[in-house]
Amino acid sequence: MNKVFPQGENDYAAAGPKAHPEGEAGCGPLCCSRRRACLSASLLFLLATLAALITLVTILGLPSRTPRAQACITLTNRTGFLCHDQRSCIPASGVCDGVRTCTHGEDEDESLCRDVPQSLPRFLVAHCGDPASWIYSDQKCDGTNNCGDCSDELSPVTVCPPCGPGWWHCPSTFFKYCDCIPRRLCRDHIHCSDWSEEYACPGP
Repeated sequence: MNKVFPQGENDYAAAGPKAHPEGEAGCGPLCCSRRRACLSASLLFLLATLAALITLVTILGLPSRTPRAQACITLTNRTGFLCHDQRSCIPASGVCDGVRTCTHGEDEDESLCRDVPQSLPRFLVAHCGDPASWIYSDQKCDGTNNCGDCSDELSPVTVCPPCGPGWWHCPSTFFKYCDCIPRRLCRDHIHCSDWSEEYACPGP
């Protein structure tokens, strides 16, 4: 008994699977040539970009990885600058003084010292009564007239604790001191306008 195929199926059965046009199953010479040209162009573009980046880094240098400046407290209980070794704490006034105190010299780094005091971190700077004048923060309340008008030692610009153990409280007659004088100066000529260091100061 002969099998009857629906209309159209006889043709398919006889012809077999339909052949794919060239380019769907494979790539002709023209197609492959275009692909090679595209790959070559992409590679050249990547190489050119890499060369441009290398040139830029050579000219400008690598981005700085210098840690940010950090404050610390010195052994004398003053504001200090923490070196990058995270152990050494130098006085604030030791930054940008022309002497490399930190092991790697970061206390004299150009980024800190290029435009003092504007380039210094705020914790290193204290302002005097005269807005144009400034001192290092560890020079404030140290008993010495660093600002020249005693604004770094006296209110209202600065509020300092009472004279320390090695100091005598009195109105000083010396420009170098303000409201306290070292006790070693007691009973050694006149250093206070009230003469108290001559009859009341117990000395060192």
